[in-house]
Amino acid sequence: MTTNAAGLPLTQVPYRAPVMQIEPAWIDYNGHLNMAYYHVLFDRGVDALWAEMGIGPQYLKTRGGSTFTAECHVRYLREVHLNDPVQVSILLVAADEKRLHTFQELRHATEGWLSATSENMSVHVDMAARKTAPFPPDIRANIAAVAQAHDARPRPEGLGRKIGMPVK
Repeated sequence: MTTNAAGLPLTQVPYRAPVMQIEPAWIDYNGHLNMAYYHVLFDRGVDALWAEMGIGPQYLKTRGGSTFTAECHVRYLREVHLNDPVQVSILLVAADEKRLHTFQELRHATEGWLSATSENMSVHVDMAARKTAPFPPDIRANIAAVAQAHDARPRPEGLGRKIGMPVK
């Protein structure tokens, strides 16, 4: 069974972050969630998973490591509005000694429909040197356990998708 840094089981595969609410300041002049705040929601979701894996804010404070997003591809599929409860799910697609490849889905938390996806490549950073560095062995073991659990899941539609004009 996969466990977090505190030894608690990670029973959700893919990982599901806590339910979040859309904030009034995030609504744009079109009456829906502004595109920038999709990134905020995805970032908050991944922060929750990182904390479970032992690479959250406490890791930065005590061990001087963190992650930076190196690449991101967001697809906006259905509008969300003020008062819509939302939840981010995260699949750890792949990992190596320095990188984490994730695929995230933002869904309406009670109705279940898909609003957006975000595919990301994150890199581990030694914050003192401000350079990429391998994860420490214990953290690498946490990541490997999550990756193994997530490997059994089917790959989501949209994974690896490129931006381009439709073929006619």
